[in-house]
Amino acid sequence: MVGDRVFTGPDDLVDAYNEITTDLAFAQTQYPDSPVTAYLNDIALGIHRDVHRNRRTRWSSFVKFWTRDIPLAVYEARANLLISLIVFLFFIAVGAVSTLGDPDFPRTCLGDSYMDMTLENIEQGEPMAVYSQGSQIVSFLGITVNNIFVSFITYAMGVLTSFGTGYFLMSNGVMIGAFITFFITQGLFVEAILAIMLHGTLELSAIVISGGAGITLGNGWLFPGTHTRGRSFVMAAKRSMRILVSTIPIFVVAGFIEGFFTRFTDVGDALRLSVILLSLAFVLFYYVFWPITVHRRAAEES
Repeated sequence: MVGDRVFTGPDDLVDAYNEITTDLAFAQTQYPDSPVTAYLNDIALGIHRDVHRNRRTRWSSFVKFWTRDIPLAVYEARANLLISLIVFLFFIAVGAVSTLGDPDFPRTCLGDSYMDMTLENIEQGEPMAVYSQGSQIVSFLGITVNNIFVSFITYAMGVLTSFGTGYFLMSNGVMIGAFITFFITQGLFVEAILAIMLHGTLELSAIVISGGAGITLGNGWLFPGTHTRGRSFVMAAKRSMRILVSTIPIFVVAGFIEGFFTRFTDVGDALRLSVILLSLAFVLFYYVFWPITVHRRAAEES
């Protein structure tokens, strides 16, 4: 508020600032020593200070969200994230064992056309040629959008209790297990792991994290504890949404790697392994070590 004028929003504040600076420029030219000129200058400085203070506040809130709010939400949901990881790994093992017991099992999960194409690529000496199809930018956008969509579906199924999210973890886990084991049976373990996990380290981690967020959402109303069911669900929704949002940049980076980098299967193994280890280090730091550190700091402050 300046004088009798009340600012109802950022746009109103910017309009007022433009008007005042225009008047100030005229007053400084025509009446440089007038008290009105000094008055307008004070108002302009005050609005300018408020605008930049709001900018700093928004930036501080943004930084706080990613460095404190999300890690605390991750820490509070750590049990559900662990459950998501265990379920995912279990069904990867199911897919692997099923493929070892029945070589045609991958066709059930991935489809005949995909498997026939993969076998043809192997015969031609390019087992990972599937990643080189299409243009890089189209692949990047398509992969990223699809992964984010799958992530949100996995999360949203938590509304149907945690078992809905568990179903998506199961189906994705079985497919991954069958896919990797198929390449193992073809004698292509190293090549498959380096190609798949190049982007898969981030991508699969984000799926597990989305699963943990979905389980958190489902448990919110399934196990309300001392809260009312509605109150418990709202609290769980806020916490789980923070966790889910954190996966979006991960999917973007994973999509970029898959669209622009994975297709180059002839790059050095050391470089691909370095990217995999760097991705794993980030996931462990941001979703394991950093949440513990932030929680301890918050406990000390309180």
